[in-house]
Amino acid sequence: MSVIESITEVVGEKNVITDETDMQGFLVEWRDKYVGRSRAVVLPKTTEEVSKVVKICADTKTPIVPQGGNTSLVGGSIPFDAGDEIIISLKRMNNIRTVDTKGGTLTVEAGCILADLQNKAEELGYMFPLRIGSEGSCQIGGNISTNAGGVQVLHYGNTREQILGLEVVLPDGQIWDGLTNLRKNNTGYDLKHLFIGGEGTLGIVTAAVVKMYPRPKYQQLAMIAVPDPTAAVELLGLAREMSGDQVTAMEIIPRIAIDLVVKHVDGFSDPMPDRYDWQVLVELSSSASDNLHDLMQEILERGFEDEIILDAIVPASDTQQQKLWALREEISGAQKPEGGSIKHDISVPVADIPEFIQRADAALQEVIPGFRPVTFGHIGDGNLHYNPLQPEGADKAEYLAKWESVNRVVHDIVHDMNGSISAEHGIGRMKKNEMARYKSAAELDLMRKIKSVIDPANIMNPGKLLPDE
Repeated sequence: MSVIESITEVVGEKNVITDETDMQGFLVEWRDKYVGRSRAVVLPKTTEEVSKVVKICADTKTPIVPQGGNTSLVGGSIPFDAGDEIIISLKRMNNIRTVDTKGGTLTVEAGCILADLQNKAEELGYMFPLRIGSEGSCQIGGNISTNAGGVQVLHYGNTREQILGLEVVLPDGQIWDGLTNLRKNNTGYDLKHLFIGGEGTLGIVTAAVVKMYPRPKYQQLAMIAVPDPTAAVELLGLAREMSGDQVTAMEIIPRIAIDLVVKHVDGFSDPMPDRYDWQVLVELSSSASDNLHDLMQEILERGFEDEIILDAIVPASDTQQQKLWALREEISGAQKPEGGSIKHDISVPVADIPEFIQRADAALQEVIPGFRPVTFGHIGDGNLHYNPLQPEGADKAEYLAKWESVNRVVHDIVHDMNGSISAEHGIGRMKKNEMARYKSAAELDLMRKIKSVIDPANIMNPGKLLPDE
């Protein structure tokens, strides 16, 4: 019996896709940078089915690519061209298993769409704070496997901070049941952290216990024009100081980003009364105080006095606030019609953000004169999406051919500033060989030893995360 026939006996014929046309949605990264081939796409419904499928693959040395919503930005969920890998998609495993309102937790399966998880928490009077642009299609298993970030990391932390327990199918088919909802548990190594951010290279996350938080009763957003990134960083400190740390998000948005959204996305106009080079979105949240509007006004007054604010709008309704957030989330897609964009997901110490922007812009002008820097993101936690857009009128293919050389310039600056070349997107295929340049020999050695012990046959998402030897 073939591998595919054995797997079909486990999950049923309709849950094994072998037709290349039907598989296309699982084989292509949304930016079309990575396109792969696969022997089959397998869609199990239960952890037990995942376990049996992985056991078959382990016995036959068949490589596996775990896949969630396939919203990866670094090729981590796309198979290679050889066509010998099997994709295990968790999309059918989308149940919320248990609700604990007293403890403030949900036990959810890996295929749960992030937005559905958020909505469930809200129904219960809570919130789940992971907020990212792909939340309508990404799955919590993928969020866990990439340690996803988002706009509220400043206040709540990355995905890692939201996870109490995991259930994982290991590379030999064993099921590790670590679905604890304990907030204190000092009984040895905290194994869940091997799989959070592990990008499916050590096992397949099938379920998780996630934290819920009291839903803020009051929120106030403002879009604030600032003279430059240095003023934005100063405003962050001022807002946190004056609010008692009620700042739950702070995003920096350059002039070009607003122009691109207005130009390419229907229904948007520039929200500011005048044109400014830099804007920030600042969000205050509270479950106790209903005077956030007044507090925001006090922050703005102080900012004007300190000459770190040029202008501001404070929306009065939830609809207006949502429109500003929607503008922020459209920035990524609005770059596409302009041609080639070379992506960077970097982090540096918050205080060093202005220096990074200045150094990166100056260095790349030497390499690509006339490039257009689209620099935006989570200034509150030091994470910027630094996306050099091709010069107007340039050839897209020729520009994108410079991807690696541009990455090298930017990443060298990041490394020199004690930053990270991947703040929230992960490593995947795109950045794996960069690891050899920026990680120490001791760190890489530890990573490889962990991989070799847990997955000695190297069947679990091979060729991802770790650099080629």
